[in-house]
Amino acid sequence: MKLILRSDLQGLGKRGDIVDVSDGYGRNYLLPRGLAIKASDGAVDQAGRMRRARDLRDASDREAAQTIASTLVPKIIEISAKAGTEGRLFGSVTAADVVAAVEAQTGITIDRHRVEVDVIKSLGQHTATARLHADVAFPITLEVIAAS
Repeated sequence: MKLILRSDLQGLGKRGDIVDVSDGYGRNYLLPRGLAIKASDGAVDQAGRMRRARDLRDASDREAAQTIASTLVPKIIEISAKAGTEGRLFGSVTAADVVAAVEAQTGITIDRHRVEVDVIKSLGQHTATARLHADVAFPITLEVIAAS
């Protein structure tokens, strides 16, 4: 059964893609939930428009992510945290802490779900990874200092 996807589905395709699926999967899952429509001639033209719009939006998102990456990569973001005498933190630095520090120091807003932070439990220099787009991932350099 040929269907046109109306939303992105992991493992199947993106919005506007024409996919060939089994009859049962299409009839019992995709069509009733509104995730796909049958691929008629008019619908195929509509799918082409959806793909073009998706490609334009994807290109603009990629450019915005690259601009943010070029701004953040050379900077060192300082995060102050409570620490003991030996440099161990009382707690840890989280993705939310990184996002708050980036916004406070650069004015750039990042979704905390897009930032990957290994467990940071000591003072010093560390890195976090930001994935703002499927093609754009970059490191954020962090300097964890003791709060006064």
